[in-house]
Amino acid sequence: MTATPIDPSPAARPERRPELDAIRALVVVGLVFFHSGLVFDTRDDFYVKNAETTDATTIVAGFAVVWAMPMLFLIAGLGSWHSLRRRGAGGFAVERLLRLGVPLVFATFALLPIAPWIRLRTDPAYHESYLEFLPRFLDVHVDVSEFPFILQGEHFESGHLWFVVMLLVYALLLAALFYRLPRDLGRRIREGLATAVRRRGAVVFLPAVPIAVITALHGMEEPFAGWSRWAYLLFFLYGFVLASDERFRTAMRRDAIPALVSALVLLAVGMPGFLVVAGSPGADPFTDMTAPAIGVRLLYGAAGWCCLVAILGLLDRRRTARQARPDAGASSGGGTGKRVYGYLAAAVLPLYILHQPIVVAVAYGVVRWDAPIVVKYLAIVVISLTLTVIAYDLLVRRTRPTRFLFGMRGRPAPEKVRTRSGPAIQRGEL
Repeated sequence: MTATPIDPSPAARPERRPELDAIRALVVVGLVFFHSGLVFDTRDDFYVKNAETTDATTIVAGFAVVWAMPMLFLIAGLGSWHSLRRRGAGGFAVERLLRLGVPLVFATFALLPIAPWIRLRTDPAYHESYLEFLPRFLDVHVDVSEFPFILQGEHFESGHLWFVVMLLVYALLLAALFYRLPRDLGRRIREGLATAVRRRGAVVFLPAVPIAVITALHGMEEPFAGWSRWAYLLFFLYGFVLASDERFRTAMRRDAIPALVSALVLLAVGMPGFLVVAGSPGADPFTDMTAPAIGVRLLYGAAGWCCLVAILGLLDRRRTARQARPDAGASSGGGTGKRVYGYLAAAVLPLYILHQPIVVAVAYGVVRWDAPIVVKYLAIVVISLTLTVIAYDLLVRRTRPTRFLFGMRGRPAPEKVRTRSGPAIQRGEL
């Protein structure tokens, strides 16, 4: 059976959307702040823990995790539509294996064992060297019940690379689906969905229901930034569908304000409810199947989708309004901001892969300081962010072999060329 090309649609010509690259860069840089905060979080069992902890990190992080990682999956789905159209199912699968599979394998051997080893080193009685620990970390077996994390072991873990594992597997599943999906069926599905979202509010509430149900019934997986792996699959597929027709994007612009209001209301009710359930003796709002726990997870799941519609819709409104101004093209020059944006947009995946081992290593030293939590936190953030960018700049981006190992395209380009054009999300980067 030959691969069926994806049917042309009103979204056949991809338009560059720099705000999507900016969001990706913001989320990945924000992970340094987030993981640094886990060092001081009372609830989370992070690799390195400060002697003094606080509940404030849980509350602050809650307003970020509700939208940040779902947004990365949604944007990845948007890029996958354009990549599949251009390459076909087979070419898309090969491209994803090179861009995500190669970095995943390399980082699993070279970087992933560092954080678990440092966790063990926090015990003064543990004296095993890194080279002695490495074979034990890589002692794995296959367990399909934990799909897509089929490699399991006593010391092995996917760590922060869970995102890359999910993204790669979901992309390959999507390629397989579109290899088999009849062209007419895909067109009918798209037309039916596009007709449904013509009604005001439909793009907010209809997709929110499956996400809320999965989040409520499957539970929230704390190691995966508080979302179910299957909710992430939905966010990825939603992004793919949204990119397939301009009518979905129009609906998101139209319903951005109702989505924002809905998100604020849901969070205003759900977040306190979540904290109340979490404060009950022996209760776990992430997994308990009691009515209160299921209820707060329903609100959380719906709030997550509303946040995405609000953020993307409002940014698209702003961009559309700016383009409509007569002088819209007059201020398209360079500048420091544009150079930083271009630099970070190309660096998203390498920065993601590099950041957590560096944060854990820095925190291992900083928690020994005799200093307040705020001082330690700021030190971990500043040092980790600086070292992560330096590692990317000096060890990754400057040579073709290292760029290949970290999922970057081609040879290093002169700064002038790279910052002028930058990587487009339609190329299916992260």
